[in-house]
Amino acid sequence: MKLLLHYRASDGFRAALERRTAAAGFEAVVVDEFDEPRFRAELADTDVLLHVLKPVTAEVIAAGPRLRLVQKLGVGVNTIDLDAARAAGVAVANMPGTNSQAVAEMTLALMLAVLRKLSYFDPLTRAGQGWSPDLGLVDQTGEIAGRTVGFVGYGAAPQRLGRALEALGARLVYAARSPKPDLPGTFVPLRQLLETADIVSLHVPLGPETAGMIDAEALASMKPGAVLINTARGGLVDEAALVEALASGRLAGAGLDVFAEEPVDPAHPLLRLPNVVLAPHMAWLTPETLERSLDVAFENARRLSTGEPLVHRIP
Repeated sequence: MKLLLHYRASDGFRAALERRTAAAGFEAVVVDEFDEPRFRAELADTDVLLHVLKPVTAEVIAAGPRLRLVQKLGVGVNTIDLDAARAAGVAVANMPGTNSQAVAEMTLALMLAVLRKLSYFDPLTRAGQGWSPDLGLVDQTGEIAGRTVGFVGYGAAPQRLGRALEALGARLVYAARSPKPDLPGTFVPLRQLLETADIVSLHVPLGPETAGMIDAEALASMKPGAVLINTARGGLVDEAALVEALASGRLAGAGLDVFAEEPVDPAHPLLRLPNVVLAPHMAWLTPETLERSLDVAFENARRLSTGEPLVHRIP
């Protein structure tokens, strides 16, 4: 059985994949996401596509005549043409929970980085000017303690983060499909969350109901001086409206790990705003997450070879 990892993998990731492959008796190939000719050549005899971020289109699925499984390394399957996969008889599976710890920690890191204006102080300090900052910006820093944090969606990652935020002195509110009485926080409508939260953190999948949900109207309803954190999907946010809200000072800042189009255009105006902390869709990406992900991927490859039901198969 041949597994194809379509990702610009680090040496550590490659080594972990090779160890698992050797132990399982499978073949594994790694192809950079930007090497399209080699990807198409390797896909021709691939059984399992290990998918990270580059979209799996109907054209990609058609180019893999032996393809039996698209295994998402992560949770969101919005980058996979599910209808085309079903039509071709190709199974799709994800792996909920494997990256929850990493995403929770990155979410907290972005909150702290925005509140403490680390994107301003880090280069200033490296330039030898850290001890003479703009004092107006110093007055705009702050702590999580005493602030209201609002989770839009209350899945595995924010659930791990909720108690930590409470321990730091934050008040929690959340908007979700249903109340979660066993978890920290108060269940509120989305509009109330936007109006009252000092920090709004997005944790919902991207789909027809959620695309563009944080639009100009939603941003205008947010508390003046609030912070937006997005470690979910870029398409949840109207980026042009977000630029305007940040540039005008209505929002104090944003921490963004995801963008509507990735890789993000270097000319994107979000990249020029000083009150934004940015990361290249890596909230999920830690060696620990990769090990957990390979556990699931190789279990599903084994099940595929024996005809057993797959874990976390997408209907």
